[in-house]
Amino acid sequence: MRIEHDSMGAVEVPTSALWGAQTQRALMNFSISGDQMPLAIIHALARIKQAAAKVNRRLGVLDEYRSSLICTAASEVAEGLHDGEFPLTVWQSGSGTQTNMNLNEVISNLSSRAGGEDLGSHIPVHPNDHVNRSQSTNDTFPAAINIATANQITKELLPELQLLIESFNQKSVAWNEIIKVGRTHLQDAVPLTLGQEASAWRDQLLTSHNRIKDSLLELYPLPLGGTAVGTSINSPCNFDSEITKELSLLTELPLKPAINKFAVMASHDGLVNLMTQLKMLAVSLIKIVNDIRLLACGPRAGLGELKLPENEPGSSIMPGKVNPTQCESIAMICTQILGLDTAVAIAGSGGHLQMNSYKPLIAFNLINTIEMLKNACHNCRVSMVDGIQPNLTKINRDLNQSLMLVTALTPKIGYEKSSQIAQYAYKEDISLREAALKLDYIKAVDFDRIVDPSLMTMPNN
Repeated sequence: MRIEHDSMGAVEVPTSALWGAQTQRALMNFSISGDQMPLAIIHALARIKQAAAKVNRRLGVLDEYRSSLICTAASEVAEGLHDGEFPLTVWQSGSGTQTNMNLNEVISNLSSRAGGEDLGSHIPVHPNDHVNRSQSTNDTFPAAINIATANQITKELLPELQLLIESFNQKSVAWNEIIKVGRTHLQDAVPLTLGQEASAWRDQLLTSHNRIKDSLLELYPLPLGGTAVGTSINSPCNFDSEITKELSLLTELPLKPAINKFAVMASHDGLVNLMTQLKMLAVSLIKIVNDIRLLACGPRAGLGELKLPENEPGSSIMPGKVNPTQCESIAMICTQILGLDTAVAIAGSGGHLQMNSYKPLIAFNLINTIEMLKNACHNCRVSMVDGIQPNLTKINRDLNQSLMLVTALTPKIGYEKSSQIAQYAYKEDISLREAALKLDYIKAVDFDRIVDPSLMTMPNN
């Protein structure tokens, strides 16, 4: 162990650790669970430290040597070279102060090592005076959440979601000529094509994609430069605009200074809104996988219209059974996300005066949600959607037996007579055609011309 010092005194720190006294205190005081701060947040915060060092040098509040040391160390952290040095749990101060200081201390010690000084000496770079210069946890930590979530969404989730949308689009095109029974209230309804059914899934996901993309616009204005409460105390003039320019180059995101730093520091409505849009994607995925597993149920005693890929045995006791496991996995993931959204909404409403004190929870739930949705979209596509095949025999048999084809007759003979045909056919267990002719409500040639399932799927063409 080595001895490090902070404003409260001496603390023993493991000799090999790059963190310092405040991080060690947090390890002792917040030993609650294994839920560590997501590395995406750590990496984003490191980019902020890197950008801040450059801007502080440019604005004359940090010398060239210290700026260079901080930039090098922060860049290494952002690139994941020191991930093991960030052990703190999410369940810490509601501002994220302990994680911010964890970054400051690691960068300080990396700078000491690079300068040939002892770890913990705070020479030549002090964690507060130099690494944290022109900053507060209250503006850097929420900015890190915004950057991390925007980065994860634009570079990981949305591309994966787009691939899933394209997979459904390919199915929609390929299945466009397959006519099947439609269902409302889980009862037989008028026909549609399997391609039309798949197009609904595709466009539901496309709408979610666009909602999420649009919600990112609220994340790009950053509170950096607001420091403790939004007044910019201890921050040089133009720091906010300069650091957002620097970060835009580092992250390839269209970042800009928040017009009202008081607003974006006191509350995190943009993050709550983003979480809501992620929840809406989860809602859509639940609907879609429930549709798929219903259409695939069977294979002999269910609807059985779709054949899912047989990825693994489905039962430990029933030989040959295969279950819709991807549907079940995705539905569970998305149900979990609905709960995470509720927690974020409560956290977003729980701020007091100039600061919201639920930041780590918001960060944790957002990053985990993005990761789960990205993986769910990937697995849904690769392990299920790409391999789905229609069961044409079952689809055609059900279509030919459907009583709701009678709907096409109502403009010709009226609703009452059409109802009698359907009820008579069902009661006597005969076809609609036979029932219509026996009741003498329509001629055979007219029935054959009107009751055409292919025309019923596109009646206005």
